[in-house]
Amino acid sequence: MFFKSQQGKLDIFKLYDEKLKELNIQFLEKKVNTSFGETHIIVTGDEDLPPLFLVHGTGGCAPQILESFPKLSSKYRVFAIDVLAQPNKSAENRPDMKSLDYGQWIEEIIEFFKLKQVTMVGFSFGGLISLKTMEYKQTLVKEAFLIAPVYLINGNPFKNLFQIFIPLKSFIKTGNPDKIKKVLNALFSEQDDFALKFMPATFQHCNMDFSPLPVLKKKAAQTIKTPITIFACENDIMFPGRKMLKRAENIFNSTKDLVLLKKSKHVPSKADLERIHSKILG
Repeated sequence: MFFKSQQGKLDIFKLYDEKLKELNIQFLEKKVNTSFGETHIIVTGDEDLPPLFLVHGTGGCAPQILESFPKLSSKYRVFAIDVLAQPNKSAENRPDMKSLDYGQWIEEIIEFFKLKQVTMVGFSFGGLISLKTMEYKQTLVKEAFLIAPVYLINGNPFKNLFQIFIPLKSFIKTGNPDKIKKVLNALFSEQDDFALKFMPATFQHCNMDFSPLPVLKKKAAQTIKTPITIFACENDIMFPGRKMLKRAENIFNSTKDLVLLKKSKHVPSKADLERIHSKILG
């Protein structure tokens, strides 16, 4: 099971609902039955606007990424998806990230809403999900915007071990708040008050997946014709920005733009989120 206890699950849901209420937006909550489990989605924006799937990263939830991209609903019908087996309201089943399961999962959501082509915005693990969708069936996606995406490169394993994984494991074992603050400082460009509450709750109450992350093969990448914009963060310890853009330039034939966010760690700064907003909105 993903949640360690029913009380832990309720604690996560309480934080989730608090963040959603704090956004002060009009929205619908939808539940989609897929072959991978029930998927919870927050829908916002005029129903006549073109569809956009907003996909959060590991340890995240739909309200969290909606807060980061509040303006997208001015141009798009936004479907903020709670990723399976994450601290949110979707099912606890975890698709195989080495296969194309995530692509099939997204296809089933698209079919449920009777959509034709969607724009995908994926942050971190949401980038992997976006790329898996295009690998699985690229005609599902009109255009993709990937922010510090998983699946293109991996960072220095020793830096990640000492700056992220050892402090994280120590926090899980001891609950020492200094350990989780060290992890947050390594990942976030700026202090995030919600993350200071949500991330400790996530690692206290959830069985997170620490499996090695796969990397997209060049042969598979070159089959993708969908326009892709990649925002890479220069100071990202997990997926270093310059290394990411160099590989993206080498393996893709359909990159629309490659953007280096020079002052950002893995989670971009507010100023860089504004840059991303502007690019997506055109």
